[in-house]
Order: sequence, then C-alpha cells, then structure tokens
Amino acid sequence: MKSVPGRVLVGIGVTAALAATAACGGQDTGGKSDSGSSKKPSAAAKPAVKEGLKPLTEAQLKKAVITKADLKGYRVGDTPDDEIPEVSVPANPAKCQALADMFLLGTEPDATARVSRSVTSLTATDATVLRVGLLAQKEADAKKVVADLRTQSGSCSSYEHTDYHYTGVKPVKAPAVGDEAVSYTMTSDIDGTKIPMTYLVVRSGSTLAVFYAMNILDEKAPEVSTSVVEAQVTKIKKTD
Repeated sequence: MKSVPGRVLVGIGVTAALAATAACGGQDTGGKSDSGSSKKPSAAAKPAVKEGLKPLTEAQLKKAVITKADLKGYRVGDTPDDEIPEVSVPANPAKCQALADMFLLGTEPDATARVSRSVTSLTATDATVLRVGLLAQKEADAKKVVADLRTQSGSCSSYEHTDYHYTGVKPVKAPAVGDEAVSYTMTSDIDGTKIPMTYLVVRSGSTLAVFYAMNILDEKAPEVSTSVVEAQVTKIKKTD
C-alpha cells in the first residue's frame, strides 16, 4: 500500500500527464478603406503598436533558471518534460481556466519556452515542496497572464480540473518583487488528501517566474521562500 505522500505524488504525476484537445484561435481579417476620399491616410499616420520586450530564447531561459549554486540550503532538481504538457486541460467552471493552467505551467497565450525545477530544503523539519518555473513570453502576453490570474484569484473560489477539486481560492498580498507580482492560495483534494498550496507569479520584463509551494504535513498554506524568489528574479535580470 502506498503512503499518503506516495499517492499524492502519483496523483500529481498523473495530472501532469493528462492532455486535452486545444481550441483553435480565430484569425483577424483586414478590410480595404473607401477609395472615395481624395486623401488617403498614409501608413505613417497610423498609431505605432508598442510590441514591448521579446521573449527570452530557450537557451537564455535555461541560463536564467536557478541552480543549486545559486541557493544555499536547498536541493535543486530537474522536472521531467512530461510534467509540463503542451496542451491545456479544460477547467470547470471555465472562468477559472488561468488558475488551472498555471498548475501545469500553462498560459494563454502560450509561452514560447518553459523550464521547471523542483526546490527542496535541506532542513529536515521543512516538508515544503517548491516548484519553480520560468515562462518566456512577449511582454504584452506576460502582462495579460498576470492580469488574468489577479482577476480569477479574486472571483473564482473553487473549480475542478483533471478530476481533482480545488477549493478556498483567495488572493494574498504579493511581495514587491520584479515588475509586478500576483499571489494566491488554495487547497487541492487529491484522492481524499487535502493539500494547501501557495502560488506566486512574478513578471520580470517579458519573463514569468512561477513559484508554487505545497506541504502535505501542514494544514496551513505554505510560504514561498523569499530567498528562492529573490535569487530567481535576480538571475533573470542578469540574463540577456
């Protein structure tokens, strides 16, 4: 018989391996202007579209993610690729989709590259499991993801996702780090085991740093280590 921690980790692995058909997006079409006007507007007269910062490349993202050399007192491990699937799994209700996607490091719009690391304390009494993910986005898309998470963490109190239940969703104060940040807590129910979870998503330029912590041995929402957050955000800023 598997222990409770074993069942939970298996449940998380199964969750991450699930996939669903992704919806296709629409395509904008342009129209021609009326030729009856004696003076047509020139291209220069149109307002410029501010694209913002471009996404980091996959190589830059791997360079930017923290390693054990960046952290004292922690073990840093790679995350298997099959734990960050390529497609979104629908949430019920749909208004909670951004929250559900973030569990699997998914976003809308999609990131152009993703890396993930597991971070565990070497302190024997600390049972918190921390996952760190970096998502490369266009700056405008990164801002949209943060805005969606901020809205949904305040309006979506519970949802179902891949046959698991998530309740007690509520926003919490995010630390003043990066260009902007959003944080929220919730409780997941995996095979009857209730696990409090804390999320912190930090935007640094066009890159999203995602931190989520869980602790199956404590009923309170775990804290995301300040030292881990600061080390990761600092390293992103140094990457070009």
